[in-house]
Amino acid sequence: MLVAGFPADAFGTNCYVVAAGPGEQCVVVDPGIGVIDRLDALLAEHRLHPAAVLLTHGHLDHTFSVAPVCGARGITAYVHPGDRELLADPAKGLSVEMAQLFGGRLPYTEPEDVAELADGATLTLAGLEITVDHAPGHTGGSVLFRLPGAGSPWEAEQLCLSGDVLFAGSIGRTDLPGGSMPTMITSLRDKILPLADDTVVLPGHGPATTIGRERATNPYLAEVAGMGGGRATAPTRGL
Repeated sequence: MLVAGFPADAFGTNCYVVAAGPGEQCVVVDPGIGVIDRLDALLAEHRLHPAAVLLTHGHLDHTFSVAPVCGARGITAYVHPGDRELLADPAKGLSVEMAQLFGGRLPYTEPEDVAELADGATLTLAGLEITVDHAPGHTGGSVLFRLPGAGSPWEAEQLCLSGDVLFAGSIGRTDLPGGSMPTMITSLRDKILPLADDTVVLPGHGPATTIGRERATNPYLAEVAGMGGGRATAPTRGL
């Protein structure tokens, strides 16, 4: 298995490519702001051919380049229906301050071919079997993508592309439109905590981690599991 990624120009959003191996088809996950040149170079380096774009959620820092990536290759973008409106109009997911930063006008185009993700569905794409877990809280349509990790650089039993649900030492913010801390707590309890400790987590921002490491050290997971003494500081990473 080939898994590679790099942070986007803005917000440090991780863009990933996942393939069965070099020279194969691949999926592109979360092509954010300013990623086109580096993504093209990464694809050329490993002789990869994108079969689809997967979006962990609809925030602009994860979707900005989805239309050019899909349009150049005639491929489909996958997003949960809870965030479908953000793919059409990403300004709906921005804070007032961020909307003002963009001046009310976003140089963004919606992809032509969009398919919706369903909780518990298994996608068969690029020779990969990818399980979708709906995990709202950061946004209404946030998802996790899970797939077998044998043969990956980590030789893990399972990989989890967590978007902005779970980070190393933190979780995604819940103070933006569509966000909800109670809903996030439910997602952490029902979707994250049941995962095996050796699951490698590839988050939307920051370094890779494991469920075991986060179970032991992440204050938000400790609180959800009933081991924390008080509410952790509100997270603010990402848009």
